[in-house]
Amino acid sequence: MGKKLSDIVAGYNANSHLAEAHTIPSSWYVDTRMAELENDAVFGRSWQAVGRASQVAESGQFFTAEVAGERIVVVRGPDRELRAFYNVCRHHAAAVVTEAEGRAANFRCPYHGWTYGIDGTLKGTPDFDGVCDFDRSKNGLAPVPVATWEKFVFVNLDANAGSLEDFLGGLMKRVAPLRLASLRFFERRSYELNCNWKVYVDNFLDGGYHVPYLHKGLNSVLDYANYTIENEDRFCLQSSPVETSSANADADAAATRQGNRAFYFWQYPNFMLNWYEGYLDTNLVQPVSIDRCRVIFDFYFAGTGDTAKEYNQQSVAVSHRVQEEDTGICEAVQRGLHSRAYAAGRLSVRREAGEHLFHRLLHADLKAALARTANLSEQSGTGTESSAKEEC
Repeated sequence: MGKKLSDIVAGYNANSHLAEAHTIPSSWYVDTRMAELENDAVFGRSWQAVGRASQVAESGQFFTAEVAGERIVVVRGPDRELRAFYNVCRHHAAAVVTEAEGRAANFRCPYHGWTYGIDGTLKGTPDFDGVCDFDRSKNGLAPVPVATWEKFVFVNLDANAGSLEDFLGGLMKRVAPLRLASLRFFERRSYELNCNWKVYVDNFLDGGYHVPYLHKGLNSVLDYANYTIENEDRFCLQSSPVETSSANADADAAATRQGNRAFYFWQYPNFMLNWYEGYLDTNLVQPVSIDRCRVIFDFYFAGTGDTAKEYNQQSVAVSHRVQEEDTGICEAVQRGLHSRAYAAGRLSVRREAGEHLFHRLLHADLKAALARTANLSEQSGTGTESSAKEEC
C-alpha cells in the first residue's frame, strides 16, 4: 500500500536552513493526490492573476478565466464597480458566459435562457412559474473576491480571503519604481509543457543557476557573477546587471534587453514579472494535470505603434527562444522525477534561496489544508441529520 498523503507532505522538512535543506520530494511532482490537494490548498485559497485591468476598463466589459478548475467571469458594472462571479448558471450549472471577453448589458445562459445582470442579479427565468419557495434574490451569480494591482486583475476563491494588498506584501513597494503604468499590452502567447507546474517555478527560481548552460544568448547580456536573489513575504526578486556592449553579446538579446539592470519577480505561487527598460513580460503558470502545465505570457512595451512593432516582435522572439530552451529542460526534469533513482536534491546556497522560499510556502499551505480536512473529519460524526423539508 502506498504512503498516506499526510506522510508525503510530512516528508519535507520546512524548518531546515538553506545550507541544510533538501528540495521537496519527487512524489510531490508525480502523485495525482498532490495535484488535487494543491487545487484546493494553493490555487483555491490564494490571489490568482486572471487578466488585465485594461480588459475591464469600461462599463460592460468582461473576460472569463479558470482558477482551480472553476470557471470565472470578471466584469465592470454600470456603477463602475469591478465584480467577479462563478461562471455557473444557478439553474443547471451551464457556463453562462461562453466568450473569452467582450462587452454585454447582461448575461444570458445559452442552456435555458436564464438571464443575469452584469451585477450578478438574476433578471429572467423563462417558464418558471409555479416553482415553490424560489427566491430570485438568492439565485444570482455567486460572487468571487476580486481586486486589482498595477495592470493586473486578481481573484480569490476563498470567500474569507485577506486583502490582495496583504497577500502581495512588499512586492508592491518593490515594483512601484518600475512605472509599469507607462507600458502597454502588445501580445499574449500560451505554452503547454509536459511537466508539473512546480518544475517550471523551480526553474524560474534557481537564481540564474541554469542560465550559463541553457540560455547562451540571454547569458551573454547578463552579469552572472553579480546576479542577486532577495526573498521577502511571498515573493522573490532576482536581479542582474545588463551588459549589452560586450563583443560576445548575442545580437538579438543585446538589441532587445535594454537598461542597466534586469528584474525578475516571482509572487507565490505562480505569477512572474520579467522587467527590462521599456519592456515587461508576465508569466502565469497554471497546472493542467500532474504531468502538464500551461504558461501564459503577456508582453508589454513602452511603444506599441507601427514604428515600435518590429522591435517588439524581435523582443518576443527572444523570449520565445528562451521559453523553448526552458521547455526542453523542464520536460526532461519531469521524466527524471519519475525515476526510482531520485527522491530529492540539495539546494545551492548562492543561487537557490528563492526555490527554498517557494517550497516552504507551499508546505505551509498543504499542511494547513490537511489539518482542516482532519478537523472536519473529526466533526463530521457530531452533527445531527436535518429534518426533511416539507413539500410546498
